[in-house]
Amino acid sequence: MNGLLPLARSSFILHRSSFGCAPAVQIQALDKLNSHTLDPLTHALAGATIAFAATRDRRSLLIGAAAGLLPDVDIFIRSSADPLLAIEHHRGFTHSLLFAPAGALVVALPFLRSRFRVAYVAALLAYLSHELLDAATTYGTRLFWPFSRYRVGLDVISIIDPLFTLILLIAVVSRHRRIALAALALCLAWLAAGYVQRERATAVQTRLAAARGTQINRAAVFPTFGNTLVWRSIYETDGLLYIDRIRVPWLGAPTYAPVTSVPLVRADDADYHRFAWFSDGWTARAPSDPTVIGDARYSLRSDQYDPVWGIRLAPTQWVDRTRDRKVDVGALWDEIRGRDPAYRPIEAR
Repeated sequence: MNGLLPLARSSFILHRSSFGCAPAVQIQALDKLNSHTLDPLTHALAGATIAFAATRDRRSLLIGAAAGLLPDVDIFIRSSADPLLAIEHHRGFTHSLLFAPAGALVVALPFLRSRFRVAYVAALLAYLSHELLDAATTYGTRLFWPFSRYRVGLDVISIIDPLFTLILLIAVVSRHRRIALAALALCLAWLAAGYVQRERATAVQTRLAAARGTQINRAAVFPTFGNTLVWRSIYETDGLLYIDRIRVPWLGAPTYAPVTSVPLVRADDADYHRFAWFSDGWTARAPSDPTVIGDARYSLRSDQYDPVWGIRLAPTQWVDRTRDRKVDVGALWDEIRGRDPAYRPIEAR
């Protein structure tokens, strides 16, 4: 669900590959629309749905879709002379709650002579929906700009969630207000479920660290593609990052799959500090290329740490491997169902 460098459509290809006798499906991103924000389709559908539900005006579907996309105009902020300018400003001032009224005005201006108040309300609600949905993901959104640089990231929904998007699509296609209201209720329930599961995954993470005899200095859990059962876990102990996959079923005992542990990286460099702010301090060198300091929150693979993006220093370079990112849907489905043999119960120490 995102954009960082050049804007491109959000497109994916399904690949079928064999593992033994079972076919696997992989989703591979082909564009430069990086995993930093909810995908544009979901934002447009969410904006259209909430605008229509609030105003009962079918014209609001288009207004809401436009306003739901507008905050990501900040992806055009970039500089060939400063490779980190884009990551500093994406989800910045255009995603601020304070900026929402101005952003909504831009969308509503064409309707100045025709039911402007309805158009403005539709645009404002849709614009706010974009900001709040982005804040529900992992990347971090500067809702309180210019008063704070704090990046709000609630970690309750993955960057791409097909079920969430499908619910909104049904609402928009139906063009019935009751269906739109029901869709919004279901989406809120899904986000609430993500919150509950995040808290449960955090508790499992604490148990896991205790079972290893490690003391957590700092920790986070992140939802994985399109579900609330499998979580990516990362915590720091004495300069070492432990990365795991945690499965938290609604019924039954939680399990985990160890991924790796890598040293936390620190550097006395201004551009490193900019990148560390962007990655919320989760920085570690790429095992396959130690010259790259990566964002340990994201990995090209689920079974190892292979950063999606990072930086090289002296001179500073932005390293973006989003095009190589794949989601093996077959393997993820095994994880969700509890069929992945890599998972094990947490043994008490």
